Amino acid sequence: MRVRDWQDILEDVADDSVESEGWRAIAGQRRGGVGEDLYLGHPRSGVYQLKTYAKNPYEVKGVGSRVARKIDDELDDLLPDADDAEGRFAVNQAPESEDVAEERAKRLQETVRVHAEAPTTPEDFFDDLMDAMESPAFGPMEFELADRPERLDELGDTFEEAEELLGAELDDLIEDDEVGRGFQ
Repeated sequence: MRVRDWQDILEDVADDSVESEGWRAIAGQRRGGVGEDLYLGHPRSGVYQLKTYAKNPYEVKGVGSRVARKIDDELDDLLPDADDAEGRFAVNQAPESEDVAEERAKRLQETVRVHAEAPTTPEDFFDDLMDAMESPAFGPMEFELADRPERLDELGDTFEEAEELLGAELDDLIEDDEVGRGFQ
């Protein structure tokens, strides 16, 4: 298992050639420390684990790794699907040029206009917005800001070795940045 910067993991997710709407995610407070845990999964791409923390309001740091090459039956039950997820997530990339940005903006306006004029569901609206923005990864997400979803603990237990290694790496980042649990 190779530990890398969390943004490198998100670049891998964004660069993956799998269908963008097949991703699923679960996140919450880190078990026993400062920060958050996040798992991103796709049936054909596998499962990625990220551990992050906010160094300050403007800078997030973290580590991550690919922890599974595919989603088997055991992992499938631990990642939320559209039926049981309370939220959605998306990974986006900045447009390469001003022309690309303008084209995306036009598609986005047209998508909003069409959905305003026709009956639609929130899920369809979100999916169409992500398509208009050319999001490389999006899907259902279970997220607990003030707590930790039960399935997040189960994933941590499933990938115990990765949990320990990434936790130690994140603790080193936190220590190097002299970030604690409060002000002195």
